Amino acid sequence: MAAMSMVQALNNAMDLALEKSPRTLIMGEDVGFFGGVFRCTEGLQQKYGAHRVIDTPIAEGGIVGVAIGMGVNGLRPIVEIQFADYFYPAMDQIVSELARLRYRSGGEFWAPLTIRMPCGGGIYGGQTHSQSPEALFAHVCGLKTVIPSTPYDAKGLLLASIDDDNPLIFLEPKRIYNGVFDGDRDKAATGWDQHPAGEVPENYYTLPIGKANIVRQGNDTTLITYGTMVHVAAAAVEKAGLDVEIIDIRTIVPLDIDTLTGSVQKTGRCVILHEATRTSGFGAEISAQIQEQCFWHLQAPIERVTGWDTPYPHLFEWDYFPGQSRVIQALQRVLEAG
Repeated sequence: MAAMSMVQALNNAMDLALEKSPRTLIMGEDVGFFGGVFRCTEGLQQKYGAHRVIDTPIAEGGIVGVAIGMGVNGLRPIVEIQFADYFYPAMDQIVSELARLRYRSGGEFWAPLTIRMPCGGGIYGGQTHSQSPEALFAHVCGLKTVIPSTPYDAKGLLLASIDDDNPLIFLEPKRIYNGVFDGDRDKAATGWDQHPAGEVPENYYTLPIGKANIVRQGNDTTLITYGTMVHVAAAAVEKAGLDVEIIDIRTIVPLDIDTLTGSVQKTGRCVILHEATRTSGFGAEISAQIQEQCFWHLQAPIERVTGWDTPYPHLFEWDYFPGQSRVIQALQRVLEAG
């Protein structure tokens, strides 16, 4: 075991994947010589060569299109989109080609492609560097979508993604790349209260895609979340002293609905927390599925705590983020409802 930040865990995972198979390669803007804008691929081009860690032009559609061709021909590309906000030029390649390839060809062709994207806020990047587009990918049949919340999960899930024969979107919350932050704005203003992120095995391991993690056991309410908000949820529950069960879904698609409904059937209450905007956010899909399967167990309406339905603010992102106070208020409302 070694202490690693999420950046270090991702770098270690890609290092092991490149070492394991000569068919694995990395490509994207500034991933080689520069080591990536967040340094996730630092040192890998020097170790494996420019033919395995490939610096590309600024052309997301071209990057993904070339990677699809590589995947069809037996390689396992790992593509980095520098910010999740930049994936839109590649949307047609992802939706119309990559996600549908296996179905269109009757299973004759497929492309085992992993697309990594830093997502969410935390760097005052505003609406062109801070989007949370997971709900867009969840709507596309044929894609799997993963969002880790810890370095341990990031490494295990990334290695599982690279091994998977299906196309996969791997979203990385940049706000917790180099530490864990609890969502307290006052602490954020004075250095973000960074603390060690966790222990990670140095060997090769994978975690199952499609399996949620019960972060904290509880009996009174189920709090469902993912990514950065897992840490905000934990800090809020600890601060409020409530008996809340926290579940990190870890993968958007496939969704481990059995773990979620089992918890809600036990507690009778549910709060859903995510950073993305409220309207048509993935929390709405979770809420719908829980209502369909747990209606007779619910003792209070399902609550959602989310980002605002506004363009992402540059200077006021800590007002945009769902913080501890909003989470605690939602938990108290469902506890007092019945």
